[in-house]
Amino acid sequence: MKETVLVTGGAGYIGSHACKALARAGFLPVSVDNLTHGHEWAVKWGPLVKGDIHDSGLLGQVFETFKPVAVLHFAAFAYVGESVVDPGKYYWNNVAGTVSLLEAMRRYRCSRIVFSSTCATYGIPEAVPIPEGHVQRPINPYGRSKLMIEDILRDFHDAYGLRYASLRYFNAAGADPDGEIGEDHEPETHLIPLVIRAALGYLPFVEIFGTDYPTPDGTAVRDYIHVTDLAEVHVLALQHLLEGRENVCLNLGTGRGHSVLEVIRAVEEAAVQPVPFRKTQRRAGDPPVLVAGSVQATERLGWQPRFTDLRSIVKTALLWHSGRILLNKEKVQG
Repeated sequence: MKETVLVTGGAGYIGSHACKALARAGFLPVSVDNLTHGHEWAVKWGPLVKGDIHDSGLLGQVFETFKPVAVLHFAAFAYVGESVVDPGKYYWNNVAGTVSLLEAMRRYRCSRIVFSSTCATYGIPEAVPIPEGHVQRPINPYGRSKLMIEDILRDFHDAYGLRYASLRYFNAAGADPDGEIGEDHEPETHLIPLVIRAALGYLPFVEIFGTDYPTPDGTAVRDYIHVTDLAEVHVLALQHLLEGRENVCLNLGTGRGHSVLEVIRAVEEAAVQPVPFRKTQRRAGDPPVLVAGSVQATERLGWQPRFTDLRSIVKTALLWHSGRILLNKEKVQG
């Protein structure tokens, strides 16, 4: 009989890819998602329970019915700009929702959790690549909400014996290489899908926020990590905890940075189409360079990203978005 893993936010972008990776590793993923940003069509490898992690009664039913051996926790709001204008929404959903989940885990003696954290907990970096030991000074409520949860996990470990892995992502990108699932946000704020939409003619242009950074081409540099690599490292972290090993807080990235203009050129090459763009002012709080130091993920989990080339990441995203656009066209015409 397969061991069950509860996946909060399992209908979302990264959560759905993690469910596929769990199924491949022999687990049964059970998704809990309120479908605010997730999609029912993305849940393909296990049951979906529609509901919110604030609902303690629903969580109790899930734990009683499925008896998960661990939790992968993705459920969160993740729009930085929105968090600045509506911080209460983020602290209630991200922080209070996590406490509700942790209390349910405690009641039902489920003591292992892999938490979806973020490089936004670091704020403006003092060193690049950013090591896991870098000081954490987030500059927006989204990053602060994630850092609060990291602190809460430590407190639950000290008080109740919770075992945890906090995984700090850099820029998740790409899509399932088999084309089964991919990125579908509304509104879309991620660079690669926006550039793809501009290349395919579904946006008039893509905006470049700042061209005067102290980088080789003047545009901001980011570390793009393929979503399948992210999904697979969640399974490794889960297995690490199931083996009774130590708590970990790890960066997840490729260790290679790519500028906005490099992303545009990679999409132009893959799509064989020019990408119209418009230069505009920097956004407040955007660091010039964010690149991960992910040595500990390799040392502690044996993880190595497979998609380290920007072009390979872009190609999987282009394939996915092209298919979604075609499907939407057919629905409209039908």
